[in-house]
Amino acid sequence: MAVLLKRLLQSARHPAASGRPMGRREASLGTDPGAVVRVRFAPSPTGFLHLGGLRTALYNYIFAKKHQGSFILRLEDTDQTRLVPGAAENIEDMLEWAGIPPDESPRRGGPVGPYQQSQRLELYARATEALLESGAAYPCFCSPQRLELLKKEALRNHQTPRYDNRCRNLSQGQVAQKLAQGPKPAIRFRLEGEAPAFQDLVYGWNRHEVANVEGDPVILKSDGFPTYHLACVVDDHHMGISHVLRGSEWLVSTSKHLLLYQALGWQPPRFAHLPLLLNRDGSKLSKRQGDIFLEHFAAANFLPDALLDIITNCGSGFAENQMGRTLPELITQFDLTRVTCHSALLDLEKLPEFNRLLEGPDTSFTQDMLNSKLKKVSEGLEGTKHSTVMRVLRVALSGQLQGPPVAEMMVSLGVREVRERIQKVLSS
Repeated sequence: MAVLLKRLLQSARHPAASGRPMGRREASLGTDPGAVVRVRFAPSPTGFLHLGGLRTALYNYIFAKKHQGSFILRLEDTDQTRLVPGAAENIEDMLEWAGIPPDESPRRGGPVGPYQQSQRLELYARATEALLESGAAYPCFCSPQRLELLKKEALRNHQTPRYDNRCRNLSQGQVAQKLAQGPKPAIRFRLEGEAPAFQDLVYGWNRHEVANVEGDPVILKSDGFPTYHLACVVDDHHMGISHVLRGSEWLVSTSKHLLLYQALGWQPPRFAHLPLLLNRDGSKLSKRQGDIFLEHFAAANFLPDALLDIITNCGSGFAENQMGRTLPELITQFDLTRVTCHSALLDLEKLPEFNRLLEGPDTSFTQDMLNSKLKKVSEGLEGTKHSTVMRVLRVALSGQLQGPPVAEMMVSLGVREVRERIQKVLSS
């Protein structure tokens, strides 16, 4: 019976899986059968997990699972002054509550740990040393007071604050003298040369000439902790990340990261920047909104599937929006090439409606509609009679050989309960 149910589910979920030609964008994803897909969700534990972070984590998770890859949780906790007690544990707790647990994480471990950046300082130090030796980086002795004055002066003149690269051309003798005199310097990366163009899997071809608008960025602070720019490059390389799916606010920084990859002699991953998730009125989601944190929805007894469904329903990445999709359906239907660069408006007032659809009977289907669909599925199973399929489904749903029509039971039970009962038989 389990074999037949598996065939039945596969036939129902993949009606058009026979030889769809691969489009140009899809072919560029690097997800051919021989490729290893590894993605990461890398939040900072400076706050608890909210809907914006959940959306980024979800898209990483479903992309990984669609391509039989790995979903990694990495905590970017290098800003030690802003850490919130309990936030690191909360992030992993909420991912598990939402049904999208990481394959590798601080809690679960894995082959490329540790998974907290504060425990990986030696890796960043080695990368920095290599950049210093090649001349791609240099020590900066500017005091915080001088940097603050530069910032205030730029703002007073209505200019974008930027470092003036004062320490870039210090001689070896000057560097040695300053090292002997004063506090430990920060390390800056030289933004020289033309930034490489790159094809973002959502926004298309991009190039940002960061050297023309920015000063040389700090990559290693004087306390030995890296900044985001160095840490994410080093970690993505050593963790074997194949695709970086992150928020669109990092799109402009990608050229800077590609220059770091180039200077270190490493192959970069593919990038896909996800558009912003906005409030219904078009404003950006903020951590100051207490009702966007996942504990709020868990405490209100919302189903995790309903939350995931509404996040994807208001965005893109699917052939069409429809209510009532569960996580396995999201994985099956997701297509990164369908993600658009338009921001998604999140209407949380509709969440109870999504919750009811997954929680209660599936009133969107009639018995006649289901009978027609079941007949088509049976016709697609060569060598299997329709009566046999109905008998197997009846046993799976009720445990009885006789009873009400299968379509009637499915309408009464609802999508969620039907799926759970079938999965229970498959796993037994």
